[in-house]
This record gives sequence, structure tokens and C-alpha cells, in this order.
Amino acid sequence: MKKIRKIDFNLLIILMLCLFFGEVYADNEFCFNPKNENICSFKVNENTETTATPIDIRNKKKKKEFKDKKSRGKVNYDSFRQYYEKALKFYDGKAWLSAARIFEELYPLSMGTPVGDTILFLFADSYFQNRDYQMAAFHFRDYVRRYPGTDRTELAALNAVKAMYYNSPDYNLDQFITQIAIDEVILFIQQYPNSKYIEECNEILDEMRDKLAKKELEILRMYYEIGYYEAAQIIARNFLKKYSASKYATEAIYILIKNNYDFARKSVENKKYFRYKDCMEAFEMLQNRDPESNYMVESTKIKNDAENQIKKIEEQKK
Repeated sequence: MKKIRKIDFNLLIILMLCLFFGEVYADNEFCFNPKNENICSFKVNENTETTATPIDIRNKKKKKEFKDKKSRGKVNYDSFRQYYEKALKFYDGKAWLSAARIFEELYPLSMGTPVGDTILFLFADSYFQNRDYQMAAFHFRDYVRRYPGTDRTELAALNAVKAMYYNSPDYNLDQFITQIAIDEVILFIQQYPNSKYIEECNEILDEMRDKLAKKELEILRMYYEIGYYEAAQIIARNFLKKYSASKYATEAIYILIKNNYDFARKSVENKKYFRYKDCMEAFEMLQNRDPESNYMVESTKIKNDAENQIKKIEEQKK
């Protein structure tokens, strides 16, 4: 019993000492000093303070140096005028790509300012002069959308058209961009019917339509050569509706004459008569359109044979 009381008394003393020293050191600095002296102390209070290792200090210093170096080359409101003048020097010196890179950084800061439209126009024109027509078309259209009433709006719209025209691929490739460019030209003509650029736009329109016609003619020629005669008939008729004024229209009629003749010769007996008739009709189209055509001699031979075949079929029916 005495032994138990002695233990309780000792515990009581320990508890009192803990309470006493806890009150004394609660707000004081507590040091944690392991063998590694590079790790230093911290305070046990609301604002816990740690001291970094030498490695942490070096890393922090490197990050700060990198951040400072990066910020020195960045365009901001303080350096705006300096970079704007630099971009203009690049532009005037025909260093288009360098100018475009700076204009790209300047433009977000210039929106809503008096120089905003100038920077966007020069930005687009830098790409245009550098022959990056896809980017130029995008930014010129953006200019027209954002600044519809300036002195540069009409020219920006024209340059967007020209950029798409220059970006149009060769006739033997996909002509999706060419078709979009044609739509852009038509839209420009509708919006600016009295523009001094109308004649230039019409020339661009004729050239791009000519490219589409040449593409269609290649398709027609291919279908005829592989013996898809019925499909070739459809393509030829559609071609003559869409591109009747094209310089390729005469050749399209000549291909249609040959196509209908070969189609008739390889058809079953009960269909030959009407298909030879189709051949005769195609010949009449050529004769009415261009009687002096280089295709007339060969076409006349085909027509004469088709005519003889029709007479034979008519005689057999008697």
C-alpha cells in the first residue's frame, strides 16, 4: 500500500513539473537540433518559421533569377511603347516574322486603345508579306470583324480574299479552300459593289472558277477512261451547266461525244439506238458551240458512224 502511494506521489510531481515547464516554454522558441546542422530551428506559434537548407536556398535563387530573366523579355504596359517602336522597325525593315511576333504580344494590351486597329492590321499584314497566307487570312478577317468602320476595313477584306486565293492548292488537289475563297470574293463584291478593287476581284474569281472547272474536267476524263460511261454522262452534263463559259467546255463536249458512242457500242441491243442518239445530240452541241474546234474532225467521224448505226437499227425494225 505504501509502495502504491509512493508511485502516485511521484506521478503527481512529474505532472506538476510538466504543467510548470509547459507554461514557461509555450510561447518561446523550441529548437530541433539533429546531427545535421544544416536543418535549423522553427517556432511553435501561429507563424511557424522554417529555415531552408543550402540546397533550398540555391534552388530559390535560381528560380528568382529565371523569373527575372523571363520578365525582362516580356511585353507589358511599362515596356509597351519600346516594343511597339521595335515592331515598327522590324516591319519597315521587312523583317516580317520578327514584327509579327512582337505585334502578337502587343495586340492584347492594345485592345480598346487608339493603336489597337493599327497593330492588328500590321500583325495580319506581316503574315501576308511573309507569305503565311493561312494566318494572314485569319487575322485580316478578324480585323474586319473587330473594326468594321475604319479606313483599312475594305483593304483588310480584300487582303483576306487574296490570302485565301494565294493559299488555294493546285487543281489536281482537294479544292475545299478554293471554294471558300470563291465565296469570300462573292461576299466582298456584294459588300463593296463600288470598290476600286472590283476588277481585281473578278479576275481572281474567274481564275479560281477556272481551277474548279479543270478539276471537274479531270474527273470527267477519268470516268470515261475507266469505262464508267453512265457516271461520265452525268458529270459532263453537270459540268456544262456549271461551267458553260469555261474554256474547257469544248473538250468536255468532245469527251461526252466519245463517251456516248462507246457506251452505245458496248450496250445491249435494245439500248443501242437511244445511246447512239445521245452521241448525235452531243455532236450538235459541239457544232453549235464551236464549229471551228480542233475536235470537229474526230467528232465528225464518230457522228457519221453513229448515224450509220442508227440507220441499220431502223432498217432492222422494218
